[in-house]
Amino acid sequence: MHIDVKCDIMPNISIRGLDKEAADTLKRAAAQKGLSLNAYVVELLRQSAGIAPAERRQLHHDLDALAGTWSDDEARELEARLSAFEQIDEDLWQ
Repeated sequence: MHIDVKCDIMPNISIRGLDKEAADTLKRAAAQKGLSLNAYVVELLRQSAGIAPAERRQLHHDLDALAGTWSDDEARELEARLSAFEQIDEDLWQ
């Protein structure tokens, strides 16, 4: 008699060659989300594989009141003053 046993959990996966900086960054991010390192990495893998929706970035509206408040003259003045920053200093790029 043969019995098939199905398990929804995959075997463990080892990640080799992960540098200390990446490991520390993952640990901090997991802690900030209140997740274990394993749970956080599983979440990241599922998102990057397209299995789980990626976390949406929070949309901020702090500067909405300023949008569109400049007159055409003010916008032209700003562009004129910023134009110097668009000039490339050839001596610096040699």
